[in-house]
Amino acid sequence: TTKIKFSIPSVIASGMNQSQNVSLKIYDILGKEVATLINENKFAGSFEILFDGSTLPSGVYFYKLRTGEFTETKKMILLNSS
Repeated sequence: TTKIKFSIPSVIASGMNQSQNVSLKIYDILGKEVATLINENKFAGSFEILFDGSTLPSGVYFYKLRTGEFTETKKMILLNSS
């Protein structure tokens, strides 16, 4: 299990703070999606999501955060003990 932390900046239109669609997905080394952790509208703020990779084999994975026009991909190494 690991924590993925991220922040969403505020988007203000017409004087109102608006929510944004946020997507956080996990991909294996071949680019196959293996988990969707978030796919919903969220308001600005800081967030922390727990990812339990105990059902996945050890290896290199990527997580991709998308919100509005912003996309960020980061690498993580998963080590499961037998």
